Amino acid sequence: MSKQRAWIFFGLLSLIWGSSFLLMRVGVVEMPAAQVTFTRVGIAALGMNLMMLLTRRRYPSDWRALAALTIIGLGNTAVPFTLLAWGEQTVESGMTSIIQAITPVFALVIAHFTLADERMTPVKVFGVLLSFAGIVVLTSRDFQNGDLLGSDLSGELAIIGASLCYAIFTTYSKRTLKKYQVEPVVMSAMTMTAAAAGALVLMYALPLIGERAPVSYTSLSTDVLLSGLTLGVLNTFIAYLLFYYVIAQLGASRTTMVTYVVPVVAVTLGALVLGEVIDERIILGSLLIITGIALANIRFYQWLRRREQLAVAGQAKG
Repeated sequence: MSKQRAWIFFGLLSLIWGSSFLLMRVGVVEMPAAQVTFTRVGIAALGMNLMMLLTRRRYPSDWRALAALTIIGLGNTAVPFTLLAWGEQTVESGMTSIIQAITPVFALVIAHFTLADERMTPVKVFGVLLSFAGIVVLTSRDFQNGDLLGSDLSGELAIIGASLCYAIFTTYSKRTLKKYQVEPVVMSAMTMTAAAAGALVLMYALPLIGERAPVSYTSLSTDVLLSGLTLGVLNTFIAYLLFYYVIAQLGASRTTMVTYVVPVVAVTLGALVLGEVIDERIILGSLLIITGIALANIRFYQWLRRREQLAVAGQAKG
């Protein structure tokens, strides 16, 4: 029964995270990107710290662990969330989800150079190249129009930057969890709190370099307020709790399959709710990226070696 419940939660998680791009797209119409981030992570931080209080958990006493978790909160949440929201000012929500899906490919490349047990294989290299080809296809309309530094391309580069942040700091967080043995709920509470503080700083610092200034929440429309509230409560706080439950029941490798489903949900919602166009570039680019991700993460050689071992064992018995 727990496995069935975990797969149901997996489906819910795909829908929830897939809708995040739609909600961010709605939010940035009236709020600056950093304020969208502060709203969602601030609400999630309150929820996570309440969980800590109710379950009588505490933050680590080791200042080095606290520093590492703060870095993860800034690099894996505050900065990429803001880059995604900033990119969605000019990039459609469906396109954003597809570009952001390249995160596992970046993570694979980074892990190859930083983790001894995560080496690249020829199949994985081909998957990486295929995914980057998908990115080229998705951004090709900007190059075709000669708009090399236009708002669309700069937004797409911001989204790629967010994916790179996720990849770098996901690898860093794996090392931190192993080194300090921090519980997932404690890690989430600390990183969300650090992210909220970082987003608050960005919210007032970015206007100094020309970005929009934060606005009063009382001046926002109902749709934008609801999008911010939903992003914080459902898409960040509750989604993280679901994520950890699914990992515990299905394992990390199966849970990461959500990467393949989220862009499909986001593109569908963008088309249905916001009237975003699904053209041949989006279809081809999506197929290249998702195929590349699958190849980059497949354990082809382990599967082949296992089959050879079974064949040898069968011959020995015969």
